[in-house]
Parts: sequence; structure tokens; C-alpha cells
Amino acid sequence: MNRRPEHLTGREEEILARIRHAIRDRGEALSVRELAREVGMNSPASVVYHLRNLEERGALVRDGRSWRTCRLPR
Repeated sequence: MNRRPEHLTGREEEILARIRHAIRDRGEALSVRELAREVGMNSPASVVYHLRNLEERGALVRDGRSWRTCRLPR
């Protein structure tokens, strides 16, 4: 079941999709720098901004300090 919030921006949707694919294919999420490269952003800080928004909205859950440890909520 997909429980993503309905108020995500296009960029957040794209980041979430990349994370979903990485978890499915590799078993873990991408690093912030890898995500920035994947979505065509120059600044890792911009990616972190979107990741924090996704976490606040409940689209991602972080299990540790690193964004690589994030998972999708059930």
C-alpha cells in the first residue's frame, strides 16, 4: 500500500521515487550526494531540505543519523 502524503512537490516525488528504487534494488537508500547527482541538483544541502520535508510529512522514516538509513513507512 502506498501511504505517501498528497501534498508533495514534484522534486520531493522524484527524490522519494529514487529512494524507493534504491531500497528495492540495493537494500538501502542512496547517500545525499548520490541523490543530488540522480535528480540533477548541485547542492547536497538542497537535497537535505527536501529529505527533511519528506520526513516531517511522514513519507520517510529515518532509523539513524544518516539519510542512508531511511526507510519508507508501512
